[in-house]
Amino acid sequence: MARVCQVTGKTPVGGHKVSHSNIKTKRRFLPNLQKKKFYLAEEDKWITLKLTTDAIRTINKRGLYTVVKELRAKGQHI
Repeated sequence: MARVCQVTGKTPVGGHKVSHSNIKTKRRFLPNLQKKKFYLAEEDKWITLKLTTDAIRTINKRGLYTVVKELRAKGQHI
C-alpha cells in the first residue's frame, strides 16, 4: 500500500460523502502524507520518510533518533 505513514501506520479509510439531501455515496479519506527529509546527527546522514503531519509532530516531541530506533526495532528498513 502506497499511502501509509511510516511512523503511525495511518492508511486510507472508507466512508460516505453525504449530500445536502442526505444521499450517501462511497468515498475515501486519505491521510495527510508528506515526504520529509531529516538529518540524523547520530549517524551523520539524511533520511527521507513518508509521514503524516501527526507523525511530524510526534518526531518534534519525542525526537528523531528515538522514533527511528523504534521503527528499526519493528523491522522497518531506514
